[in-house]
Amino acid sequence: MPSLKDLKNRIKSIKSTQKITKAQKMVAASKLRRAQEQAVAARPYSEAMERLLASLAASVPEGTEAPRLMSGSGKSDTHLIVVATGDRGLCGAFNSSIVRATKRKVRELQGQGKTVQLYFVGRKGYDQMKLEFGSLIVGQHAALPRKLGYTYAEEIVKFVTHRFEEGKFDVAHMVYNQFKSAISQVVTFQQIIPLTLPEKTASSDLTGIQGYYEYEPEEEEILADLLPRNLAVQTYRALLENAASEQGARMTAMDNATRNAGDMIKKLNLKYNRTRQAAITKELIEIISGAEAV
Repeated sequence: MPSLKDLKNRIKSIKSTQKITKAQKMVAASKLRRAQEQAVAARPYSEAMERLLASLAASVPEGTEAPRLMSGSGKSDTHLIVVATGDRGLCGAFNSSIVRATKRKVRELQGQGKTVQLYFVGRKGYDQMKLEFGSLIVGQHAALPRKLGYTYAEEIVKFVTHRFEEGKFDVAHMVYNQFKSAISQVVTFQQIIPLTLPEKTASSDLTGIQGYYEYEPEEEEILADLLPRNLAVQTYRALLENAASEQGARMTAMDNATRNAGDMIKKLNLKYNRTRQAAITKELIEIISGAEAV
């Protein structure tokens, strides 16, 4: 049985840990508000961009060669998976859920006879998968910046498109956590190359009102310029969703840790008091027994 001193030291240690988890929860809650605002604000623009590209693609005359970012290489033998995770832990199952989903996807593709390549954005995903899937890794992007910017997404897209132009893969997916709420994040696989677009008719505008549009310059020229930009926009949106999901998961994890620390402190205090009472009772019995012996 631990001594009173051991129990007292353990209670003190858990109280110190509880202060840390409580502070991290408050910091994560503050960052979550900003990250959520950015993620929500990016959704309408990225969705409008997809609808515009769908309208443009439907307006391209038949027989016109579509850009490779939309048509693909004509094969699906080699798949590149861009794995977006965080750089830090203490965020519950945020990183591990993405890693588990990626592992399942890799095994599924390999079971179909496909070649798989992995590219990591964020240190945690790389650290958890490098031992088992080290031979599949083709790169790791620089550490996530404190303030996530559009230029960071453009750097990722440059690497991916450069490999695609060199013919090193046929299909690219991005896996990340889509933010739903502070306690709910959904692991999402999004195909980014070749681009998948929502179905739209040629006469449908961005608001769903029927109409006819003439494009200048020609549709294929606009597509050639917008497709790389849309790829960066969708990547940036995925990173913002991931950032909000990470802060939400961290806030929830730190809240649970603070509650668990409080429960443990209560149990240890009860144990400490019982042990102390037993020691006092034992001493009193020894004193009484000694007095009776005299």
